[in-house]
Amino acid sequence: MRDFYLGLKLMLSYFTVLPVRFGAHDDLSKPAVPAAMLFWLPLGGLILGMLALGIYTLLTSLGWLAGVVAVIAYMMLYGFLHTEAVMDVADALYAKHSGKDAYEIIKDPTVGAMGVLWAVGVMLMKVSGGVYLLTHDAFGLFLVTVMISRMGLLILFFTQSFRSTFITTMQQGFSPSIFWSSMLLFGSIGMLIAGWHFLLLLAIGLGFAYLFATHITKKLGFMNGDVLGTTLETSETLLFLFGGALWL
Repeated sequence: MRDFYLGLKLMLSYFTVLPVRFGAHDDLSKPAVPAAMLFWLPLGGLILGMLALGIYTLLTSLGWLAGVVAVIAYMMLYGFLHTEAVMDVADALYAKHSGKDAYEIIKDPTVGAMGVLWAVGVMLMKVSGGVYLLTHDAFGLFLVTVMISRMGLLILFFTQSFRSTFITTMQQGFSPSIFWSSMLLFGSIGMLIAGWHFLLLLAIGLGFAYLFATHITKKLGFMNGDVLGTTLETSETLLFLFGGALWL
């Protein structure tokens, strides 16, 4: 149980900007801890989504502006970690077309113009979709979207090989029982929140995440954390738009 508790803290410290403190005797080196971090990954989306909903509720008198602030605040709460990945992957894909080493480009701390343009484009679509859901009181669809996008990453963690020592370490203890327990737990929560809409969005989200990530991997020649982040951002954008269509 302590490993799962430490995994929860590690997930919040790594995938959010929420303040988390570790004790001097907290041992994060055991494979069970990063595996537990993956178990709790969908919860991270749910927590950030609920905080965004709280912000929207406080500012609801501002109308659509409250939605913009809430969705951007949601992205700020994970430190734009995944938005940065979109920039890196876009740069690497264009570099690959030019015959350059995609892995060197994706690890380069500088960002090219195409990476910035793609990240801004994805962000504008994502904010627009999220604002639509919030301003139409589709709060359940908003919450399950930010949870499903992370469940899609669990599929990739469970099935794919990565060119990343850190991710490989996380995978070592990520057993089938932990994977399926996480999917069952957060699948049940999603059903309670959004009913059959959740099942439809889940099928779309998981299918898209797998196909999109494998397609990008084929083009780049490897899968790493940036591919995961890009998959999460594009999945959430797609699901926000599909959520809006369901609401209509």
